[in-house]
Amino acid sequence: MRLRTLRRCSQQDLAKAVGVSRQTISNWENGREEPKLKLWQYKALCKTLGVNSIDELPDNFAPQPINDSQNQNQN
Repeated sequence: MRLRTLRRCSQQDLAKAVGVSRQTISNWENGREEPKLKLWQYKALCKTLGVNSIDELPDNFAPQPINDSQNQNQN
């Protein structure tokens, strides 16, 4: 969800690019479902989110806690 919102991409836009419903995107973001994508869908997901490889995607698509350790280390 963070990548999607940073890229100013709506759930509907992402759903269209990946070939799933907006509800499916919502379910992924809320941890109710795990993505089960074909290779072309992973490629579309990466392209839409501006990611160079699937390694840059989170391992868990459920809601992620905000990790503020980088900000704490800078203070």
